[in-house]
Amino acid sequence: MNSIRKISLIYFIIIICLVYSTKTSAQKPIEVGIDEKLGSYLPLDLTFTNSDGEKVILKDIIDKPVLLALVYYECPGICSPLLNELTWTIDKIQLEPGADFKIISLSFDNRETPEIAAKWKKNYLHTLKRPFDPADWIFLTGDSVNIHKLTDAAGYYFKKSSDDQFIHAGAVLTIAPDGKISRYLFGTSFNPFDVKMALIDAKAGKTNPTVSKFLQFCFSYDPEGRQYTLNVTRIIGSVMLLGVGIFLIVLLKKKKKNQGV
Repeated sequence: MNSIRKISLIYFIIIICLVYSTKTSAQKPIEVGIDEKLGSYLPLDLTFTNSDGEKVILKDIIDKPVLLALVYYECPGICSPLLNELTWTIDKIQLEPGADFKIISLSFDNRETPEIAAKWKKNYLHTLKRPFDPADWIFLTGDSVNIHKLTDAAGYYFKKSSDDQFIHAGAVLTIAPDGKISRYLFGTSFNPFDVKMALIDAKAGKTNPTVSKFLQFCFSYDPEGRQYTLNVTRIIGSVMLLGVGIFLIVLLKKKKKNQGV
């Protein structure tokens, strides 16, 4: 009987250690990646500069559902594929640009200028096949203070790399007309129907979690490879925790059964 109690105590200690380890890992600040802040609001009093060199306040341009792409225009990595895919996707969305939604691309590189924004805006608008008013896809630049206030509010974290570029994740956010974060669309490829439903939800002020909560648990962002990789350690730890829990339950049931006999 004492041996059973010792075994139970050992496994209980293991469970506590694993839970504490998971909790500590979860509380570690995100250096690079995305921490979903569904239902939170962007600070709409922030000021940025559009591709025409004009100062704009977010509350004046977020007046309908918005697809917000946090990128930097001279990015040698995932930003170009993301914006190319976004261009392809909005060509197929069964919603009217301007009437039902607009797009905002914001550079988080404070060194980029309105001239750079204008060059890339012209490039992406040129690839669109459907009629699209240039006023409905806004390319913004800004200073580091306003940029970080917005990216922090969005839970979007990035850092400079050794080659003076940026290490960052890829996602497009849907923003409600009142600035509420409605959904995160992760990666560099998007399903037109998913984007359409995300915009409809944003218009209604709904917030819907994505499967990314599960994906973020199973995958970690690899800053060097600029992609998501399977987090084997985290998955194995979770399986071990589940296995220990099941074993402990079986052990305790067996103990009660023996006591009953």
